[in-house]
Amino acid sequence: MAFTYLTNTPLDEARDAYLAALRGCGFAGESETVAVSDACGRVTARAVYAHICAPHYPASAMDGIAVDAARTFGATATTPVTLPQGDYVTVDTGDPVPDGCDAVIMIEDIVTNADGSVTLYAPAAPWQHIRQIGEDICAGEMILPSFTDVTPAAVGAMIAGGVLKIDVIRRPVVGILPTGDEIVPPCEDPKPGDVLEFNSSIFSSMLAEWGAVAKTYPILKDRPDDIRAGLDKALTECDAVLVGAGSSAGRDDYAAAVIGSLGKVLCHGLAIRPGKPAVLGVCRGKPVLGVPGYPVSGILVLQEIFAPILDLWFGRAGAQSACVTAKLTRPLVSGLKYREFVRVRLGYVNGGYVATPLNRGAGVVSSFMKADGILDVPQQTEGFAAGESVTVRLLRPESELRGTLVAIGSHDPLLDEIADLLRRTDPERSMQSTHVGSLGGILAVKRGEAHLAGTHLLGEEDGVYNESFIEKNIPEGGVRLVECVGRTQGLMVAAGNPLGLADVADLTKPGVHYVNRQKGSGTRVLLDYLCRKAGVDTASIYGYGREEFTHTAVAAQIAAGSADAGLGIYSAAKLYGLDFLPVCTEQYDLLIPDWAWETEPVRRLLAILQSDAFRERLNALGGYTIENPGRVRRHFEATV
Repeated sequence: MAFTYLTNTPLDEARDAYLAALRGCGFAGESETVAVSDACGRVTARAVYAHICAPHYPASAMDGIAVDAARTFGATATTPVTLPQGDYVTVDTGDPVPDGCDAVIMIEDIVTNADGSVTLYAPAAPWQHIRQIGEDICAGEMILPSFTDVTPAAVGAMIAGGVLKIDVIRRPVVGILPTGDEIVPPCEDPKPGDVLEFNSSIFSSMLAEWGAVAKTYPILKDRPDDIRAGLDKALTECDAVLVGAGSSAGRDDYAAAVIGSLGKVLCHGLAIRPGKPAVLGVCRGKPVLGVPGYPVSGILVLQEIFAPILDLWFGRAGAQSACVTAKLTRPLVSGLKYREFVRVRLGYVNGGYVATPLNRGAGVVSSFMKADGILDVPQQTEGFAAGESVTVRLLRPESELRGTLVAIGSHDPLLDEIADLLRRTDPERSMQSTHVGSLGGILAVKRGEAHLAGTHLLGEEDGVYNESFIEKNIPEGGVRLVECVGRTQGLMVAAGNPLGLADVADLTKPGVHYVNRQKGSGTRVLLDYLCRKAGVDTASIYGYGREEFTHTAVAAQIAAGSADAGLGIYSAAKLYGLDFLPVCTEQYDLLIPDWAWETEPVRRLLAILQSDAFRERLNALGGYTIENPGRVRRHFEATV
């Protein structure tokens, strides 16, 4: 495959050509000898054969007595056989069977007499309860074939077969070269413009999981000579190299040119998103991969390109991930030019899986942490419609997903506290929450996509929270509105309130920058209500169209100085040290469908709501009132 600057090569084509080129260079793992006791997790370099039989002598399989079986024939409950002390030998499990004996009788099946004789009420069959030579393993038998992962059980089998040392594939050393003028080592107080270098830590962890040894080098500035010198050194000391960042087409992106100067670039640009600007090169017969700087892009490139390279090194077949079919909770639009890997959250809800796409930004590393699976959107596909069935590659076991409580709706930090309490009280249970606003949560429950939704929508006509919205959007009923908490909403402003803001009317003052919540959120509904009540035209609020999906995200923008005010809850303001101008105490409820009401996850949720531990957590957060959490405020009974 000829090198063209920033190509758009299909992933499978690029990967196959890259692996073929490495095979042509003789890229493969070397062997080394290790003690079997240290071999767990390694890969065999050649077949392993037993040196001895296991067991290597006839061994008693029970505690009891060893006898000549023929001496016991004829024993019955009415005609027992008594053996004098000299006609049997007492043995324990694992003892050699004495000469002249060919059966073991369990101690529970004998009666010991005062004179030392034993009475038997059933005959012994020849070779009963005896482990014969080679019962488990025979000398010369193959215990493990080549290129096989060594498991704990395999360690035991090899030692039982007299094998104390084996040849395994040496773990490859993979050099990681972080590059970038803006990159700084991890610290607690980075300056504006500093980008914490954590990609190498992510990559090192992934490599360790795949059986490689990471060697991270000092950060290199965006200077071609420095990067070339660093790569030259890494090639001398490592079996493969990852060049972090600098793989795109920017003015300071030198990875492709440097790799080409020391070897050959086979491909620069994959038809995938995220991960397009990857560089696939070979230098001195070793793979050199230019990895995009955005963490999600880097993770995907390592999974799709470098994991198969390690499989080639170890001579093993690539692991096949389990997949499930899931219903997409919202539309997913994708470009025709790229094959896109979309991180999704999965939940097992009402007898089937639902998939909710996460933030698709290449720099949002938390989306990979939260992801339960990957939705592979093929090239030349525009995407999928809401409600469409899609195939999702699992990142977590199905057993975990089936024990997960799915919450979709309004954001509140108390949901994270509930999730932690749920995990602490039952390790088999977890909770995931997706923040789409109160109205989005009501619609998710209507569609059968969630076990519960947080909601706090103010009915302007009657002043009652949530009920009119449920009546309008779920007229068929079949849901319960459950009391959770009262929480204080207000304007969050910078510490000291430097602009002297007092109420929503002040948001229209010149120089005031507002940050809003998304459409459909209860906080957005509340702001619009307050503005109408005060006669404020929302079009005159600078930043009204700037949206965030959580209270903490709004608070973070104000704390950073990119906004002056935002409506939110007290606990978020407290977390970021902001001033808080209370507006009202609103009702934050949980909407639970009838079909989920008696399920074990919901039962545990209700128990947590009523617990002292939950109250303590809310008191620590601040800004909440608690009366009867877990009480059904209203049951909207099914009409059909």
